[in-house]
Amino acid sequence: MNKGAKTKAGNLRWWQLSLLGVASTIGTGYFLGSALGIRLGGPAFLLSIILAATATFFVFDVLSRMTAEDPQKGSFRTYAKKAYGRWAGFSTGWMYWCSEVLIMGSQMTALAIFSRFWFPGVPMWIFASGYAVLGLFVIWIGNKGFDRLENVLAIIKVAAIVMFLIIAAAALMGWLKGGSKLHVPGSMNAFFPAGGMGMWSSLIFAFYAFGGIEVMGVMAIRLKNPKEAPKAGRVMILLLSIVYVLSIGMAVIMVAWNQFSTTKSPFVVALSSYHLPFIPHIFNAVLIIAGFSTMVASLYAVTTMLVTLSEDKDAPKLFSRKKFKRDTPIYALSLTAIGLIVSIVLSLLMPGKIYEYLTTGAGLMLLYNWFFILISAGRLIELTVWSKIKRYIGMLLIAAAVSGTALHPMSRPGLWISIGFIVVIGLVVLCMRSVWKKSGQGHAREADKPKFRPKPAR
Repeated sequence: MNKGAKTKAGNLRWWQLSLLGVASTIGTGYFLGSALGIRLGGPAFLLSIILAATATFFVFDVLSRMTAEDPQKGSFRTYAKKAYGRWAGFSTGWMYWCSEVLIMGSQMTALAIFSRFWFPGVPMWIFASGYAVLGLFVIWIGNKGFDRLENVLAIIKVAAIVMFLIIAAAALMGWLKGGSKLHVPGSMNAFFPAGGMGMWSSLIFAFYAFGGIEVMGVMAIRLKNPKEAPKAGRVMILLLSIVYVLSIGMAVIMVAWNQFSTTKSPFVVALSSYHLPFIPHIFNAVLIIAGFSTMVASLYAVTTMLVTLSEDKDAPKLFSRKKFKRDTPIYALSLTAIGLIVSIVLSLLMPGKIYEYLTTGAGLMLLYNWFFILISAGRLIELTVWSKIKRYIGMLLIAAAVSGTALHPMSRPGLWISIGFIVVIGLVVLCMRSVWKKSGQGHAREADKPKFRPKPAR
């Protein structure tokens, strides 16, 4: 790596990064996708949430430690390159860009569906295009506008979850009219209605609810004090874990696990038997807010990633050029916009199941990057025995989530698609190796590796 890639300290405080992390993480994976996890695992999906939270903490722990010692604009992609060479940085960077663009296309399609709840006569492509343009505008106006919007949306999403917890508590206390029999699992069979295999299959949807920490890793370089990145991550993941377990726990007590719908938020289903006509409208608005904020955070991350790929000559130099007074990477933003257009068109024209498999595969590719973060840390950080144990546990949990997708026909095609992406990127790397050898950049050089100091046992 050239030294110019190293980034100056930013202006974010640690608690602001925690809030941005909440905004980039709480999305449709939690508000909508958790219903899929409940359908597969029953109440045991709560255990999947706890396991996914544990792995998420271990991944961000090592990512934040690498950021604290050596802040880099390219985040995990740069650390992969430092640890294993140019092929690793190239692969993780482009795998992340491709996966996020596909996922953002599905997010905009979902946003269009949610918007048609109020305006059924408006074509979906109009809503999808409108959200895409609005998201690109937020990125174009710069970091301050992005930070303010994400902070506001994070507060709205947390407020919606708190509102659900208050209403659910009132319902459980018998203060609301309506409702049905409570479903408190009183035995192992009731807690694991689909058995251990069902919980294993549901693990991937618990991980999706925490998807977004890699975005937080990219934003961590903007901290006033990069050494506070671990603190920001701990607070964020603790907050998410508490609200996820409480809210989903209340939902599975209020409604039998097999009554949840894969097309409705579990929180809407949990409150549907009570006389609360405003609930579907509120949660539809929250779904739109959640989906849009995670989409904007992903836009920020993939644009930044494309700029760093260009700066490292793993993408055309054009994409690192900046225009206008705001120093906007207009060409990188334009390529991302083209990718979004293609993704939206695919989502609207392809049969629903096929595109669903495609985005499931893209989601799995994000977990592959998480796995590589843990692998890179083994080379770049001095780890204590306990840190090594945590790292291996994180790898094991990610491997369990990925392998669990092979157990269910709904997610199995996505697994094969994700493997197909890896094969294609691997073939591109093989073709590029001769070019890199000529430039002498095919392997990590000792001078490029950060000289991290050994950490005391914790």
